[in-house]
Amino acid sequence: MQLFALGLNHQSAPLAIRERVAFSGEGLRAALAAIVKAPPAAEAAILSTCNRTELYCAAGEPARALAWLAGYHRVDPHDLKPYLYTLPREEAVRHAFRVAAGLDSMVLGEPQILGQLKDAVRMAEEAGALGATLSRLFQRSFAVAKEVRTNTGIGANVVSMAAAGVKLAARIYPSLRETRVLFIGAGEMIELCATHFAAQLPRAMAVANRTLERAHDLARRFGAQALELRELPERLHEYDIVISCTASSLPILGKGTMERVIKARRHAPVFMVDLVEIHDIEPEVGELDDVYLYTVDDLGELVRAGHDERSSHVAQAEAIIDAQVGSFLHWMEGRQLVPAIRALRDSAETARQNELDRALRMLQRGDDPRAVLEALSHGLTNKLLHAPTQALRDAPAADRTELRELVARLFQLRSGR
Repeated sequence: MQLFALGLNHQSAPLAIRERVAFSGEGLRAALAAIVKAPPAAEAAILSTCNRTELYCAAGEPARALAWLAGYHRVDPHDLKPYLYTLPREEAVRHAFRVAAGLDSMVLGEPQILGQLKDAVRMAEEAGALGATLSRLFQRSFAVAKEVRTNTGIGANVVSMAAAGVKLAARIYPSLRETRVLFIGAGEMIELCATHFAAQLPRAMAVANRTLERAHDLARRFGAQALELRELPERLHEYDIVISCTASSLPILGKGTMERVIKARRHAPVFMVDLVEIHDIEPEVGELDDVYLYTVDDLGELVRAGHDERSSHVAQAEAIIDAQVGSFLHWMEGRQLVPAIRALRDSAETARQNELDRALRMLQRGDDPRAVLEALSHGLTNKLLHAPTQALRDAPAADRTELRELVARLFQLRSGR
């Protein structure tokens, strides 16, 4: 049974290529339905995120999987080949474990990929595309990810600007649940920050943007209020935390504005983050009492320190993964013996049933029960040992020593002579 992974990610392909083969939402469900109808392999699962699209397959051929992926997205396979990686058996297992543990992510150790992988597995199961091999692979992947996070510090430190902002805010406020958070701007960085702060369940959130429609789009996702930038002078004092990241060429918030805000707040502290290098918030604002202003450089230092700390745990995480890869491959090799074991047992069961039927006929005929049992045991022994005995006798001279040792091992004999 061939196990392999095929795909591309942020390391192997630019965004333009990744977008051409990405699956999302209902598109992924439709793709899984198509896989079941015309499978590129006996088992298949698709992991598709903004940074990767990967097919995990069992009992199939990589060429068929590539043809299916390209055909489904109506892309020429030759356009994909320079960016694709194909990972056979052991490499595929190690890759799945590393992905689940966050070692293959753009942000080292990030936990979101594990949830995305679990969603991918659940959808593949619902579609009927998984079998014993992939089910076992992914369940083991989840267990490996848990072991890595439990026994290493791979996920313990801040490695993103958004996470750094949350960590710094928590130093100012004992509970972020009691805070009101304002995001200025509606781009990707603000969206990421909103995601991190929303996870802390603050009392209220708002999004202010020059275009109210974009503010509404982002606010709806987080149950926040949408504001226009022109409303800030009258509303700014309501917020404990202010995160700003816009494309403005001039500062949006100046020292005079914040002096009035602090007075209106009766000197309650304000935590502010300016994520723009040319400054949305005038640097002089940081000189004010009760204002805690952090810049992108401040957060960058925290992120670099966190990344260095996480990197120090990679070797330990890789050692855990190596051990688990060996364990999984041992299980796979055992699976390859299942047909032979089943055939052996079926043969033995046939012999048992035949001898039992013969014994029952003898009893019905009135034969002595002891003689019947003797005949049953002798007949069963002869049938079970006939094939290995004949193999020993008929083996060429060059093979007899090896075969004798194998028989001794199989039947746990003290001597193979």
